[in-house]
Amino acid sequence: MAAAYQTGVRAEVVGTIALPQRGEFRLQTDRVEKLAARLEDARDPETRAAALDLVQSVVELHGAALQRLVDSLMQTPAGERVLSEALENDLVSSMLLLHNLHPDDIETRVRRGIEKVRPYLKSHGGDVEFAGVRDGIVHLRLQGTCGSCPSSSITLKNAVEDALYEAAPDIIEIVSENVAASSHSGPQLVSLK
Repeated sequence: MAAAYQTGVRAEVVGTIALPQRGEFRLQTDRVEKLAARLEDARDPETRAAALDLVQSVVELHGAALQRLVDSLMQTPAGERVLSEALENDLVSSMLLLHNLHPDDIETRVRRGIEKVRPYLKSHGGDVEFAGVRDGIVHLRLQGTCGSCPSSSITLKNAVEDALYEAAPDIIEIVSENVAASSHSGPQLVSLK
């Protein structure tokens, strides 16, 4: 009977929780923030305090478990390879970043995001060059027809921005210089927030 109950609970949980999709971390983070704001508005201070304490405790528990997992994986070359492969998943990468456990710095993650989007840009006759990151602000240079066509801002917003924010959700801003236009009329900067 316990097995049937556990199976029933598992099916119910699996049936109600969708598997994470691209951008899921950002969507779920927004949802958590909205729910936390609702808790802040709760009328009963004891209930509000208990609910917020529960959320904080769950986050700390997950962080401690992830810390042990990362520590364990980092003890062997095989474990490091497994962690490296796991970091290719944007949700896993974002969760480790949330708990300050991500082994890669923001520049490494931004470069990884650029490499993911580069084939798309090249298929449209363009490319993007990483110019640096400072204080969470990423600087890029668009090159080729992608940089000079009128739809470059759409390409930047839809392709580059998505890839970079998925790879490094802690980016504050993306600033792009249009290289093709800069030789004629000075740098043209596009700021994305």
